[in-house]
Amino acid sequence: MNESVFLPIFQAIDQCSQIKLRDKFYHLAVRYAFVRAQWNFMTVSERADMDAERTRLHNVLIDSINILARNMEKAGENIDWRKTLGDNRKDIGDLACYVNAWLGIRQR
Repeated sequence: MNESVFLPIFQAIDQCSQIKLRDKFYHLAVRYAFVRAQWNFMTVSERADMDAERTRLHNVLIDSINILARNMEKAGENIDWRKTLGDNRKDIGDLACYVNAWLGIRQR
């Protein structure tokens, strides 16, 4: 997915009225981004030990974004961003990493 797509998705999520669900997604995105970044420093054995946990966290992250989108839709909010994001696991993981970066930069 083209990287330029992620900022408008983040902005749409950031402006939603579903604060608790949005913040839950943000927390999971930060946790997932941390685990994904740590992959750079792990040995093959460490990755094998951590792989099931990383997959579980990724699944929970995807569930979280789906729940957020469903609740936004029920509230009458635009969820075109969810259709743009699609269901590719790598793209959703990439979004989590971007969310982590934007949240960090926003707090400087």
